[in-house]
Amino acid sequence: MKPRRKQRTIARNAGLSGVALFSGAKADLRLLPAGPDTGIVFVRTDLPDKPRIPACAEFVGSTMRRTLLKRGPVEVGTVEHILAALSGAQVDNVIIEIDGDEVPNIDGSAVGFYTAVKEAGAVEHPAERPVLFVNDPITVQDGDIAMFALPNEHGMSVSYTLDYDSPLIETQSYAFNFTEEAFARDIAPARTFCLSTEVDELKRRGLGRGATYKNTLVVSEKGVIDNELRFPDEFVRHKVLDVLGDLCLLGADLYARVVAVKSGHTLNVKLARALREKLNAQAGKTWDESELLDVARIQKILPHRYPFLLVDRVLEMEEGKRAVGIKNVTINEEFFQGHFPGHPVMPGVLQIEAMAQLAGVLLLRKLEHSGQLAYLLSLDEVKLRRTVVPGDQLRLEAETVRVRNRIAEVSVRALVDGKIAAEARIKFMLVDAAK
Repeated sequence: MKPRRKQRTIARNAGLSGVALFSGAKADLRLLPAGPDTGIVFVRTDLPDKPRIPACAEFVGSTMRRTLLKRGPVEVGTVEHILAALSGAQVDNVIIEIDGDEVPNIDGSAVGFYTAVKEAGAVEHPAERPVLFVNDPITVQDGDIAMFALPNEHGMSVSYTLDYDSPLIETQSYAFNFTEEAFARDIAPARTFCLSTEVDELKRRGLGRGATYKNTLVVSEKGVIDNELRFPDEFVRHKVLDVLGDLCLLGADLYARVVAVKSGHTLNVKLARALREKLNAQAGKTWDESELLDVARIQKILPHRYPFLLVDRVLEMEEGKRAVGIKNVTINEEFFQGHFPGHPVMPGVLQIEAMAQLAGVLLLRKLEHSGQLAYLLSLDEVKLRRTVVPGDQLRLEAETVRVRNRIAEVSVRALVDGKIAAEARIKFMLVDAAK
């Protein structure tokens, strides 16, 4: 088994500019050296206070045709290609300053990013890079779409089978054993693609405004439009590129044989999250007592009681800033007895209530013994995006936007299997509890 390598950062600043694939907006970004254990962090320089979003699986907000990071109201989209380049170059710690909400597309591949990183040079840190050794198979699946992480003591490999359900793109398979040289030669140049029949739908939804025939392979019945393939199997190689970019969200070197069948960003990220849970367990990571709250401790903060306490556990707590909790949805919930009998669905208002309760924990944790309560004042930007049914686990996330005098605003969302089920911005009034 190979010894762990040292963490690395870039030796000097690097810059890139281009047009974003989805929004069509021009974006400038700079890569800056960072210290050990920083990881990859995006910084929105165009926003007040320059908010930061770590490139970690926990902060993925959307996987609709791209990977989008989201922290509270702040977003950075289409991060997968630059993350693949950093992973391929084995650069672990870097600050990425960007003046927009989407990474520029360059030529639709990872080559431009990889070249910029290599030209910046590399510096080793004394600290070792975290490593995840997969000892038992891990599977994530959605119908006939599947990914597997299997033991592999020699490092990381990715085997991908592309079946695009279209006669325009033939079934392709590709096996990749990770080395930096192989990444630069065989994977980095592979460009993003779509079918010509998808173009109108993407435009109708306001997407693909920065796409051209030069930075996106558009496939029609007559072949690739106004372009030539760099590889006969460029489509499946780009899918491998996307897998590498999304698995970079693990934040560690991976010793595993990854097998993917028809997967996209949604399943890629789901696997990254499962692997990250294993990484935390392998490292013996536990939340300290101030971060991990069970029901008994939650009840010391909130006035809610069964059957209206809708947060089972708080997993993470950055006091006054951010909290993550869970709500396990079971068929024994009292509201299922009368809400769509025979087709039980968790009411959307209760999803919002669960998010509001986590926000209350976030706001009142610091004031646990102050006798204050957080009363809901208003709801904005409420969206219910998917049904929640018995057996689901709601991952609740809350992030403080601002607290001024006795008014607090919190951005909240609820996810099931990494997909957003509900989100909102909630204002609270902090009041003294009645004596």
